[in-house]
Amino acid sequence: MQVLICPDKFAGTLSAPQVAAAVVQGWRERAPADELVTRPLSDGGPGFVEVLAGPTGGRRIPVSTVDPLGRPVAGEILLVDGPGGPVGYLESAQACGLHLLAPAERDPKHTTSYGLGLLVLAAVEHGARRVVIGLGGSATNDAGAGMLAALGATPLDAAGYAVPYGGAALAAVSTLDGVPRLREAELTAATDVDNPLTGLHGASNVYGPQKGASRADVLLLDAALDHFASVLVARLPGCPAELAALPGAGAAGGLGAAVLALGGRCESGIDLVTKLIGLPAALDTADLVITGEGSFDHQSLRGKVVAGVAGAARDRGLPCVVVAGQVATGRRESAAAGVTEAYALVDHFGGETGGGLEQALTRPAEGLRQVAARLAGQWSR
Repeated sequence: MQVLICPDKFAGTLSAPQVAAAVVQGWRERAPADELVTRPLSDGGPGFVEVLAGPTGGRRIPVSTVDPLGRPVAGEILLVDGPGGPVGYLESAQACGLHLLAPAERDPKHTTSYGLGLLVLAAVEHGARRVVIGLGGSATNDAGAGMLAALGATPLDAAGYAVPYGGAALAAVSTLDGVPRLREAELTAATDVDNPLTGLHGASNVYGPQKGASRADVLLLDAALDHFASVLVARLPGCPAELAALPGAGAAGGLGAAVLALGGRCESGIDLVTKLIGLPAALDTADLVITGEGSFDHQSLRGKVVAGVAGAARDRGLPCVVVAGQVATGRRESAAAGVTEAYALVDHFGGETGGGLEQALTRPAEGLRQVAARLAGQWSR
């Protein structure tokens, strides 16, 4: 039996390759003769570079950058040779990630995407003709203003001074000084969301609170981003006139808007990754598909990894099993998305009332191995 194992990360606990390895170990304990194929996945968030590194055969190049508060942090770019020249892959979370900040440090009024700009510059300096930026898991809400500053286009106030970093200061931006140093490299944002930059479904309203924004902060940030978008439209040649309303502009605190303003485009992160790692071919020869993520909920069914995998399995008539830390979707809506069964580590460890949640967070690899062994007993021929 050929089993295709293609999970996303379990945010905060295990990377996608670690999840896949734990499932493989558990399955082999019960059904060692089965053929297990692993294709760890990412939708553009944390782990994007790690997932692509092996299948693409690219070079991982260390890059020194800074975190959302300007502190030194290690990043990297993945350089892959392509027919049109080298392609650089990088992830915003390495410089802008929420996981880089302690809870008390999270304040999108002041966090910056400057470090991401340093990663983009490194990719360009290494000869990338196209730069693909995985967006997700960010602690920033500055519409890419920090990134633009690192690239050479510094936001200035009416007096001609550089504005402070962070989303709040964007309300005072009057113009941009300088031109982004991209050497004609094309930009692509790999993202799993299609939110606009501003408004009820924009970056500040939807994602600001999880980054530390209060209700008053959300209103301030939304207005600041709307103003900054008008400056980008006026000052960057080729910037789309309806920038703030474009799908994907609100990704990663508005980093999508900066990419679009620079003439780039937004692509589905999961679609991009699945093509690069050869997932369609692996699906064509599989008998069973196992995927998963930290929390399998209603958002999982809206363009994320699990939805993409389950839909592709359904189209091929394959059973698809989801293993997650928690499961919060109904059986009917899961089935409609192509999910045959879903298992939660919380339930495996005894449910939330029995300490299952705590154990799922502290012992995820062990839980995955045990659940996978049980699945092998049920599914293996």
